[in-house]
Amino acid sequence: MAVRPIRITGDPALHSPAAWVPEIDQGIRELIDDLYETMDRAPGVGLAAPQVGVPLRIFTYGWTDEDGVAWRGVAINPELWISPPPPGEPGDDEAEGCLSFPGERFGLRRAERAILRATDIEGTRYEIEASGWLARIFQHEYDHLDGVLYTDRLGDDDRKIVHKITKKLGWGKPGKQWLPGVDDLEG
Repeated sequence: MAVRPIRITGDPALHSPAAWVPEIDQGIRELIDDLYETMDRAPGVGLAAPQVGVPLRIFTYGWTDEDGVAWRGVAINPELWISPPPPGEPGDDEAEGCLSFPGERFGLRRAERAILRATDIEGTRYEIEASGWLARIFQHEYDHLDGVLYTDRLGDDDRKIVHKITKKLGWGKPGKQWLPGVDDLEG
């Protein structure tokens, strides 16, 4: 297992749809191990393969809910169905962050419920009905597989702030990345 550098907004791997995983071989298993290691070290609650520069439809997730239930897994070639997001502006409890736009949080309205269907590392198909933050995590990571960052979904005022931050930090260009455990961008 290895911690991989996480790409920062502007890298082409983050802004293009990822490819279907044709088979789960040793290389895919090693990638998944690295995704878990990188996600945990960052720390994050999810990490998609495009975020480490691998354009494949894979993401990992790891989060403990308010009842103490640990949700941890990998989604290979996932499908996601969501309920309509509630109308209105996001509340204070809807602030979201992203390891590919590190250190920042913005409010984003997401669907309250989601159904994730995917394949695990053993090649077994599974389904999870999620609500609340787990549904949010699935939506966020699934977006990465389609080349969408959560900052792409923000309202006009927040997008202006994102643009200013991106320019100030020299992001928005290919090759920008950070290494969890070395760089302290999520601290």
